[in-house]
Amino acid sequence: MSFQAPKGVSEYVPPRSALMLRIRDAFADSARRAGYGYVEPSVFEETQLFVRGVGESSDVVTREMYTFDDRGGRSITLRPEFTAGVLRCVLEHGLHKGALPVKVWAYGAAFRYERPQAGRYRQFYQVDLEAIGTEDPAVDTETIAIAWDAYRALGISRLTLLLNSLGDPACRPVYRKALQEYLRGLDLDAETRQRIELNPLRVLDDKRPEVRAQLQDAPVMADFLCPDCAAHHDRVRELLGDIGIPWTDAPRLVRGLDYYTRTTYEFDHPLLGAQSAIGGGGRYDGLSEDIGGPPLPSIGWAVGVDRIVLAMEAEGLTGAETAGTQVFGVPIGDAARRIMLALVTSLRRAGITTDMAFGERGMKGSLKAADRSGASYAVLIGEREQAADAVLIKDLRNGEQVEVAAAAAVAWLTERVLGEQR
Repeated sequence: MSFQAPKGVSEYVPPRSALMLRIRDAFADSARRAGYGYVEPSVFEETQLFVRGVGESSDVVTREMYTFDDRGGRSITLRPEFTAGVLRCVLEHGLHKGALPVKVWAYGAAFRYERPQAGRYRQFYQVDLEAIGTEDPAVDTETIAIAWDAYRALGISRLTLLLNSLGDPACRPVYRKALQEYLRGLDLDAETRQRIELNPLRVLDDKRPEVRAQLQDAPVMADFLCPDCAAHHDRVRELLGDIGIPWTDAPRLVRGLDYYTRTTYEFDHPLLGAQSAIGGGGRYDGLSEDIGGPPLPSIGWAVGVDRIVLAMEAEGLTGAETAGTQVFGVPIGDAARRIMLALVTSLRRAGITTDMAFGERGMKGSLKAADRSGASYAVLIGEREQAADAVLIKDLRNGEQVEVAAAAAVAWLTERVLGEQR
C-alpha cells in the first residue's frame, strides 16, 4: 500500500520549498524591524473561541472548520485562522497589561475544509501580524506598510492594495438595515436569504457570478459612515499617501470573517484569477470583548504563503533562491572520509554551505554528485593529498585546480566563496 497526503493538503519539497522560507523570512524581517515579537499560539483551540470570535454566520464556522471531540469530551477545532487564537494567547499570558499596543506576529499552518483548487487548500500556511490595544489610524497604516514592504522585498510588483471601511457599532446598523432591504428584493437562494437576516455583509462576499451580478447597485458602507469612522478612514488614506503606498477604494470589500470593523484591506494579485487575494486584514475593535477580554481595539493581517508562492511563480521570481551548495567534498577512502567530515563541518561553521559524497562512491561518481549539487568548488582528498597533508580544490565552473595545505583550506575557501558573494 502506498500512502499519499490527504486531499487538499499543500506540501512543499525542494527546490520549491525554498520559496516558502523566503516568504516567511521577508515578512518576519519586516515585522521585526517594526518592533513586533514572535508568538507561537496553539494549533487547536476550544471550538467556542472561533464560534464567538469568527462569527456563527461566517462560512468558516458554518462549513469549513475541522472540529472534533477529544477524549475528554471537549469540542476542539484546528485553527481556521490566526487572529482569535493569537488574541486569546495575548490575553491569557497578560501581555495586554503592559505597554500598548501589543505587537506580535506568528507563522504556521491553518485548516479549513475547502473545495481544493489552486491557491485554496485544506491545510495552508499563513504569516499573521497583530497590533493589539490601540485605535490609532497610524497603526492601521503601519500594518499595511509592513506587509507592503515584505511583498516588495520579495520582488512582487503586480500588487494592488484594496481599501475600505466597515464602520463601527454606531453606524453599521443603519447600513445593515439599508443593505437588508436591498438584498431582500434580489433573486437569491434560500440559504443566501437566511444569511441576509443573520449577517447581510456576508452576501457581499459571495463569489458566485450569479450573485455578484445582482450586487452592482447594492448600497455601500462608505455612504453610511459616521463622522468618527469617516475621519478615521480619511486619516488612514492620508497616511498611506505620506509613505508612498498607493491604494484603490473598494467599497464592497468586506473580507470573510465577522469580527472586522473600520479599516479593512486586501492585497490583490491580478495573475492569480479567482484566488487573487494574497493577503489582507483590518480592524477588529470588539473581538477582545467577544471572547471575554477587556476592550482592546486592534488591527492585523494574515498573508497566504501558498498564494504568494503562486504569485512569485507567475511573475518569474523563483530564480533568486537562497544560496545552495557552495562547496562539495569528494573523499576517496575511509581515512579521507574522516578528514573530509571534519573539513566540511569547519566550513559550515564558517558560514559556507557545504555537502560531501557519502557511502562507497568512487572518484567519478563523487565528482558527478559535485556537479549536480551546483557547488562552485569541489574539495578532493585521496591518498596523495593525505600524504602531503593537503587538499585538492577544483573550481567546478572552469576546471582549474590548486593544491592547498590542509590547515589553510577553510580560510582559502572562505575567502573566495564569501568574497564572490559581496
